[in-house]
Amino acid sequence: MIDEREYRRWYEHAERTLASAERDRIAGDHNWACFKAEQAAQFAVKGLLRALGKEAFGHSLLCLLDALEGCGVAVPAEVRAAARALEADYIPSRYPDVYPSGAPGDFFDAARAGAALENARCVLRFTSRCYEHARSSQA
Repeated sequence: MIDEREYRRWYEHAERTLASAERDRIAGDHNWACFKAEQAAQFAVKGLLRALGKEAFGHSLLCLLDALEGCGVAVPAEVRAAARALEADYIPSRYPDVYPSGAPGDFFDAARAGAALENARCVLRFTSRCYEHARSSQA
């Protein structure tokens, strides 16, 4: 039985976070756009896991996708690749001590932010398709 309310709660938060990431990209805050894109993807995957009645803890998108596969959900290679790229920005987008000098904002640009947003959209589309499939299967 899929918990539609729980999925919607998390997915809508993912969409709002992705919209905020887009505003950051436009404002030139590229590192924050990348971080929020990763967070949006996390929220969407966690929402799907919770809707399926599974725990959804931790911050590794790849581990969360592994948990989905453990539920019998096939994760396409392009979704896994998008998650891998997003996960690579999780720490460096926020912490100055990742770099020998400067701050995270010095190392992120519009192209990287645009790619992160597209990767997040890929993950959100995937979770939305999975949710719709699960919903229709229980009807």
